[in-house]
Amino acid sequence: MPLLYDSTTKTFTIHTDHTTYQMRVDEYGYLVHLYYGARTEGQMGYVVTYADRSGMCASPHDASDRTYSLDVLPQEYPFQGGGDMRNTLLVVRDANGTFGCDLRYDRHEIRDGKYALKGLPAVYSESADDDARSLSITLADKRLGLEVELLYGVLPKIDIITRAAIIRNAGPAKVVVKRAQTACLDMVHGSFDVITFNGRHAMERRPSRCAVTPGSFSVGSRRGMSSNQYNPLMIMCDRDATETSGRAWSMSFVYSGSFLAEVEKDQYEQVRMQMGLSDEQFSYPLEPGEELIAPEVIMTFSNAGIEKISHNLHRCIRKHVCRGPWRDRPRPILINSWEAHYFDFDGDSLARLAGKAAELGIDMLVMDDGWFANRYDDMRSLGDWTVNEQKLGGPLSQLVDYVNAMGVKFGIWVEPEMVSEDSNLYRAHPDWALAIPGKDPVLGRDQLVLDMSRADVRDNIFNQLCAVFDSANIEYVKWDYNRSIVDVYSRCASDQGKVLYDYILGLYDLLERLIQRYPDMLFEGCSAGGGRFDAGMLYYTPQIWTSDNTDAHDRMTIQYGTSFGYPCSAMGAHVSASPNEINGRDVPLTTRGVVAMAGGGFGYELDLMELPERACELIKGQIKMYREIDPLVREGLYYRLSSPKKDRVCSWEFAAEDGSEAIVCAVVLEVEGYGVANYVVPRGLTRGALYREATSGNVYPADALMDVGVPLPVGSAPYMTRVYHFVRLDDAD
Repeated sequence: MPLLYDSTTKTFTIHTDHTTYQMRVDEYGYLVHLYYGARTEGQMGYVVTYADRSGMCASPHDASDRTYSLDVLPQEYPFQGGGDMRNTLLVVRDANGTFGCDLRYDRHEIRDGKYALKGLPAVYSESADDDARSLSITLADKRLGLEVELLYGVLPKIDIITRAAIIRNAGPAKVVVKRAQTACLDMVHGSFDVITFNGRHAMERRPSRCAVTPGSFSVGSRRGMSSNQYNPLMIMCDRDATETSGRAWSMSFVYSGSFLAEVEKDQYEQVRMQMGLSDEQFSYPLEPGEELIAPEVIMTFSNAGIEKISHNLHRCIRKHVCRGPWRDRPRPILINSWEAHYFDFDGDSLARLAGKAAELGIDMLVMDDGWFANRYDDMRSLGDWTVNEQKLGGPLSQLVDYVNAMGVKFGIWVEPEMVSEDSNLYRAHPDWALAIPGKDPVLGRDQLVLDMSRADVRDNIFNQLCAVFDSANIEYVKWDYNRSIVDVYSRCASDQGKVLYDYILGLYDLLERLIQRYPDMLFEGCSAGGGRFDAGMLYYTPQIWTSDNTDAHDRMTIQYGTSFGYPCSAMGAHVSASPNEINGRDVPLTTRGVVAMAGGGFGYELDLMELPERACELIKGQIKMYREIDPLVREGLYYRLSSPKKDRVCSWEFAAEDGSEAIVCAVVLEVEGYGVANYVVPRGLTRGALYREATSGNVYPADALMDVGVPLPVGSAPYMTRVYHFVRLDDAD
C-alpha cells in the first residue's frame, strides 16, 4: 500500500516503488518529519534527537521539559508562533493585528485517487493502474479556529509525491495570511549542494550549483510570473552527487506567479528546503468560512543521481500534468511569421510563406503579432482582438481557407493579458488595467497589464477571442505575455495583497474556459520566451516557447538547463536565420536543425522565401528526420551526456524506455589545433546487447558504448554535428 498509518505510534508512511516518506504526530500533537529517502521499512522516529540546548530554544507551554523545542525539531509544516525561529511556511495575523498561531494535529483521511485543487493546476491520475492515493492531514489552531489541511498525493510507480495546503478560517473572526508556502523538507544532517535555474530574457534556466552553508539561501520571483530570471524548480543533492550517483531531492512548483524557494542551514547544521508563494505584496484576508489554497509542489527523490530526478519529473509532467489530445500526439512542424516578416506582412505575403512551407513539408503557418486592429507596431491595439481585414486583404477565414487548401494548417498569436493605452479597450475601460490611482503607471513594452482577477475583464477577453477563433479554422494559439507586473492595484480587490494571487487564478480560469471550448486546439505558452516556463502553465499549454533566443549555441545551454525539470516534449524550439538576430552568431543550418529537434515543438522562424535551394533541401531532410525521431523526443528518456558550459562537446540522448533504440546527438563547441579526440558516451542501453547504428550500419556492443563511447572525427570544425541512431540488434533484424 502506498499510504500507511500506524495508530499506535501515530506514524504516517508513504511508499513509492523506490522511495519512502515518513512523519508522525508527536506527544504534543505536532507533526514531525522523519524521513524521505530510499525505500525502506520500519519506524524512523529514532532519527529525532532531544537535548537541553539552553533557554535560547523556546518550548511550548505544555512541554514537559527543556529538551523539546520546535526550533530544533524536523517538521512537516512549520509555522510562525510556535518557537521555530527558522524560515516557516505559514504566518498569520488575527483580527486584533496579532501575529502567531499554534497548529496541532486534528484529524486525517486516506483516500483512493489523486486529490484535485479548486481553480489551480495539479498533478492528476487517469487510471487505476497508477495506484494513486491521497492523504489529508488537518492541523488546527483552537484559539483562532484556523485549520490547515495538508494534502499529499502519491504516484508510486513514478516515485512522485505531491504536496499542497488548504488554509481555512473555521473561526468567528477574520484572519490575514501573510505567508503561505506549501512544502518543506527538513534534513537532520548532511553536506548538501543546492541547484537552481537562473537567467534573464533570452537566456533562461542556466543551472547554478552552490554549497549549502549556514544561513538562508533563496531564489524567487516578485514579477507576478514565474519569470525569466528564476525558475520555480529547486534540487538539493549530496555535495558529491553527479548525474548518475548520489542522493538528490527536488521541488517543482505547479504555479505560474510569484514564488519563493529557500534552503536554510540552521545553528545545529540541520537543513530545511521549502517552496511556495512569494511573501512580497502578499496579504490574504480570510473571512469566516473562507479558504486559501497554497499551490501544489511536486517532489521526488533519487539515490542514483540527478538524472533520475529529471526522469521522474519528465514522466510526471508528460502524463500527469499536461492534458488533452496534444499531450500524446505528434505536434505540427510549423513556420512562424515573426522573424520572417515582423509586423510587415499582408495576406499575400503570408500566403506565399504558406506555399513555400507546403513545398518543404511544413505542417502549419503561424501568423504572429500584427494581425489585429491597428497593430502595425508594438505601441498600440493590444486588447482590441478584431481582425485587420484591410491588412489581410479580406476576412481571416478567406486567408485560412486558402492556406488550408495547400495542405497547411493555420495558427495565430495572441497576448490577451495585456492592453495598450492606445486601444479602444483602454479608452472604454481604463479601470480594467492594473494601475495605482494618482500614479502614472509603469510601462513595459509600451503596454499595461489587464486585471485578470476581475470576471468582467476575463469575460470580455474570452468573448473577443472566441469571435476570432470561431471565424476560421484556427488550430493553434501562441499565448504570449511580455512584461512583469509592477503596479499592483485592482479597483475590485478588498485587499491589494490578494491581487497577484487572484490574478493567476483568473488567468487559469480563462485558459480553462478556452481549452474546454476548443479541446482540439493546440495552445503554446509564451512569456517573452521562457518567462512562464513552469508546471502550472503546462497544465493548460502542453508546450511552451522555451526562449526568444533561437541561436543554436545559446539554445544548447537553455535546453540543457530546462531539461533538469521539464520534458523535451514541452519545449518549443525553432530553426531561425543565421547570423542570429539577437547575438549575431553564425551557426550552420545543420547544427541549428539538430539543436531545435531536441524540442517537442519543432519548427522554423525565418523567411523561407529567401533560402537558397541547398538550404531548402537540408530543411526537407531535417523534417524527414524529425518525423522519424519524434516518438523518442516526446516519450523517451532524456540523458544529458555532457554540459555545454564545461565540455568541448555538447551531447544529449533520447532513449526508449525499454532500451530498444536511442538517438544520440553531439555538437562540437571547442576545437584546438591537432586536438584530442572527443568521445560521446551514451547511457540507457541494454547491457549485453549489440546495437547497429542506422546510418553507418556499424555494430557496437552496448557495454563498450556506455563505457568508452563512440569517437567524433578528430580535427572537427566548430559546430560540427553528428546524430547517431542506435537500434538494438534483436530489434533491427
